[in-house]
Amino acid sequence: MDVMENFDRWKEFLGAQVDRAQSMGASDEQIAQVAQKMGDFLANKVDPKNAQERLLRDMWSASSEDEQHTLARVMVKMADQAN
Repeated sequence: MDVMENFDRWKEFLGAQVDRAQSMGASDEQIAQVAQKMGDFLANKVDPKNAQERLLRDMWSASSEDEQHTLARVMVKMADQAN
């Protein structure tokens, strides 16, 4: 099963990447900026594979840039807590 097809696996994958970035000395703000770029890419280029991803894409599309940054920070927190 592709990591993008299961939301829990996606959070675990993202959480592992957050842990890796933190161990390399990246700040929370740097991680959130990367997450925001990933959110832009996913919203614009990747077809949602499940209801959670569809909801995130719709929320992302309806949000301002500041709100997207907040969503990215929340996703990073969720992923970090999943590990």
